Amino acid sequence: MKKINRFCCPVLIVLGMLASTASCKSLQQPSQIEQPLDYSDYDVVDAEIKRIKGFLETEPVRALWRAELLGRDDVIQECIDVAYKKFKVALVDGDYFTAQRFYKSLKAINHSFEASESKKLESLFYQTVPGLSGKNNKAPKTVADCMHATVTIWVDRGIKVRNGAGYPDIIIGSGFFIDERGYLVTNHHVIESMVDTKYEGYTRLYVKLLSDPDTKIPAKVVGYDSILDLALLKVEIEPEFVLSLGSSSDLQIGDRVSAIGTPIGLEGTITSGIISSTDRKLQTAGNVFQIDAAVNSGNSGGPLIDQNMKVQAIVFAGMLQYQGLNFAIPVEYLKQILPYMYKSAALKDKSSSANAEGKETVSEEEPSLQVIHPWICAYGHTMRYGNKKAGLEVQYVMPGGSAALSGLSMGDVITQIDGVPVNTIEDFQIYQLSAQPGTMVSCSYKTADEGEEKTCLIYFEERPEYPLSLIYKSDFIDNSFIPIFGMQITRASSESKKIYKITKVIRGTVADEMSFSENDQLGVYAVKFDDENKYIMAQIMIQRRKKGLIDVGMVLSAPYDNPYYF
Repeated sequence: MKKINRFCCPVLIVLGMLASTASCKSLQQPSQIEQPLDYSDYDVVDAEIKRIKGFLETEPVRALWRAELLGRDDVIQECIDVAYKKFKVALVDGDYFTAQRFYKSLKAINHSFEASESKKLESLFYQTVPGLSGKNNKAPKTVADCMHATVTIWVDRGIKVRNGAGYPDIIIGSGFFIDERGYLVTNHHVIESMVDTKYEGYTRLYVKLLSDPDTKIPAKVVGYDSILDLALLKVEIEPEFVLSLGSSSDLQIGDRVSAIGTPIGLEGTITSGIISSTDRKLQTAGNVFQIDAAVNSGNSGGPLIDQNMKVQAIVFAGMLQYQGLNFAIPVEYLKQILPYMYKSAALKDKSSSANAEGKETVSEEEPSLQVIHPWICAYGHTMRYGNKKAGLEVQYVMPGGSAALSGLSMGDVITQIDGVPVNTIEDFQIYQLSAQPGTMVSCSYKTADEGEEKTCLIYFEERPEYPLSLIYKSDFIDNSFIPIFGMQITRASSESKKIYKITKVIRGTVADEMSFSENDQLGVYAVKFDDENKYIMAQIMIQRRKKGLIDVGMVLSAPYDNPYYF
């Protein structure tokens, strides 16, 4: 099974000057960073108008967003006309994903729509999405029926050679039907070799039914989300039973649940337990459940059902470093991204709707769709006043990123996004899961200085595979160490470019855990990116006031991704 980055202990600290740092690169910082545009400068305004017109044909929402920031009514109207025209074309073509993106963006600036347009978009967007139609004619009536709605995922990767002998290379996981057309859900890491462009070996995907475990049924990956570790598959059979998706937002610690799957190859196994925790940060987007139901390698991708036989989460297993602890991905996340995993099949259905009998097929030649997540190029934590959660505190904005251009700055607290209240970073992330890159929405926040309530327009960029790498390349080390290690530093010596003073430490980060504090002196001598293990390492020398100002050398390490980028 794939190793999943764990963020409950997100930063590895290694004391001493490790031999590995010998290959560290010297500090490589950008020659300059992007600054906010000065709209009082006529040359800047002219250049921005040209930039907007350049975006207009290929990225009309980005053009509209930048026109709104500029504030020129004539340019704004031109962008609105283009965006609205593209919205209507997408609606007529049945491309409801594109139509929704333009709809949300235009609504953010209070553009009015015809009632028929809004009604058509709302009624058709989720109509064909597996598991979200609200109709289930094959819902199980007993737990035994639930087991027959669960399948074994069988990934055949040919033969592997070990010690001169050949062995079958088989990956076994679990999955469950969510639609009578043959759509089912599993974990991305179970089927990863099917979609990994770097994997060059033999691989074939099948499912096995509990009622006929000897028959391998060919399956196709329709869409997948590597960040949330979920995948949507399709088989050309009609399942006997289909599971309904519940609402895990109502699930509480202590509620009873059951896991169904194929642990270590044993088909149709069910185990029961309780929800031990609802807020474990083991993924880069949102929290996962900790459960005490026994699961093993092979359970990955199987359903976690409640006493009403509805899916509340998707199990992921095989985490050797957490023996005895088991986890599951809340079904709310699955419901948010299902439309986007299904997108390629949905668009295909629209384009081939005139085919004879209207029969839906997913051919082997069709590429599966990877879900691309949005972000606003920022980093932060939940703002707390005692036990009260009061919003999402922005603790870093990347120069030139969406948040910075929109006017957000360090210390601002986001309280609402697109009309949805934001009390925690998880609230913001859950909304992000349902958003598409290339969408503009309204954002409400309180300013850092006076707590004044303001609104701005936020544009969702495409989230890079590893945000940390982009941040390090886009900003000076003084600020980029905030999202990387949780500390802000400033140059402390005019003679040395490597000596800094710590000016801020964020609670709960590696700097805080290492008892770093303000005014500690820090020497940063080298930074290395470990692409194989997905870690950044910084070779430092620290003088801590709490430790008697004794020089201590160490290597700080942080994963390329973490749950606090948004």
